[in-house]
This record gives sequence, C-alpha cells and structure tokens, in this order.
Amino acid sequence: MKRSGRLGIFILAVIIFALVLPAALPAAQTSRLDTIAERGYILVGTTGDYKPFSFLNPDTGKYEGHDIDVARKLGEAMGVEVRFVKTTWKTLVQGVQEGKYDVAMCGITRNLSRQKKVGLTDPYINVGKSPLIRKADKDKFKTLSDIDRPGVKVAVNPGGTNEKFVKTHIKKAQIVVIPKNLDIPAKIAAGEVDVMITDNVEAMLVAAHNDKLYAVTPDTPFTHDDFGYMVPRDDQPFLNWMNLFVHRMKAKGEFAKLKQKWIAQ
Repeated sequence: MKRSGRLGIFILAVIIFALVLPAALPAAQTSRLDTIAERGYILVGTTGDYKPFSFLNPDTGKYEGHDIDVARKLGEAMGVEVRFVKTTWKTLVQGVQEGKYDVAMCGITRNLSRQKKVGLTDPYINVGKSPLIRKADKDKFKTLSDIDRPGVKVAVNPGGTNEKFVKTHIKKAQIVVIPKNLDIPAKIAAGEVDVMITDNVEAMLVAAHNDKLYAVTPDTPFTHDDFGYMVPRDDQPFLNWMNLFVHRMKAKGEFAKLKQKWIAQ
C-alpha cells in the first residue's frame, strides 16, 4: 500500500474515533454546586427538634441553633440565599436522595449505614450516646444494664441513631416511641417515661436548663461518634467543596465560637 493510502486510512480512523468517542462516554453530570450558584439559593434540610443544633422556635417561627448558624455562614460563603426545608429524622436521608434539599444540617451522626445512601462531610464535633434521666434517679441508673430492666421505660424519637441504639441494646426495658423529640425531656421530668438515650451534647444542655433532669456520665458516653453534614452521595465536586468549607470553619475558629455560643453553657 502506498504511503498516501496509509495516511488516508489513518486520518479517516482519527475522524471516526473523534465522532464515536463522545457518544460512547456518559454525559458529564452537573454538580449541585453549579445548580445552587445558578439559582441563587441553597436548600437546607433540618428537623428543628434537636437542641442545640436545630430548633424551630415556636415564638418566632424561625430556626435557630449551632447548625442553623453554620448554614447561614455556608450561604455567605457560596454567595447565595439560605432557604430552610422542614424534614424529620425518619425522612432525612430520603429528602437528600429525592432532591428536596441540597444539604441536611441538624446534628447528624456519621455512620456507615448512612454513607451507603448519601455523602457525609468531614466531622465538625465529637459526641456519644448518654442517658438523660430524672435527677432523683441518678443513683438508680448509672449503667446501661441498670436501664435495661423490666419496668423501666426508655423513650425514643423515631428514625434517628438514638432509636437505632436503643433497639440494638435495650432488650428488657419497655421502649416508648414519642414522635416529637422535644417532648421527651418533659415526659421524663413528669415521670411518664424514665430514660432518654441521646447524644451527650443534648443531654447536658437539657439537664442544664431543667433542675429535675440529669445527664449520666456525659464525659464517658456509651459510644464515640461525630457529626457531619449530609449531601447527595455521588456528587463529588459538591462534597469536596463542603469538606473544604468545614475545614476552613475549623481553621478560622468559627466552630469554636459556635460551640461557646450554643453548647458550652
């Protein structure tokens, strides 16, 4: 074959390759990061029932708390408006998957089960499960085995890691499901239930504001966990941006300031 013929075949092959390759590759997925910037606002899913991280104040009708402040700083960093979307612990993951909100922020425990379904940012605070009880019972309920006995009522809010912990470890005590997380401390104080196992941060804060309640050994919790923010699982550019945001918040001392404001009371 002449050289000119071989050159012609090579050029034709290059043209065919250039035409076929784009069709063979999957289309690039638009990141939520770009979508948020284009529309000018970010949708933040939050439960509004978990002090001190997310609380819908009935007096003002507005959200407040540690992660609500972080969400507003997130909006500032992105240069967009923040719009909060009410969700529940039971529907938290589903809301991210269905695109009802771009990110969930309300004191969310990072665990492997959630990581299968959604993306979770780097941690911003360490926590652990600790009992909240009546102060009058502080000598009665010192350990998990003290709690897991017939006749003891353990209250849980459905859908979160508190319920998962209780269902895994409580076998003899009665488990009482209470739809609203914020209702549980008052029911403990009133004697309707005996124990709430929650994150030590919440247990300490609630006990500090109600002299009838007591946080059991919050410095040595049953578990060692951490909180992160929840985003779509397969949107790596958005997750990368969120992780850098968390890192910069730590480096600038912003999380330390918010801890002092909302937690160290």
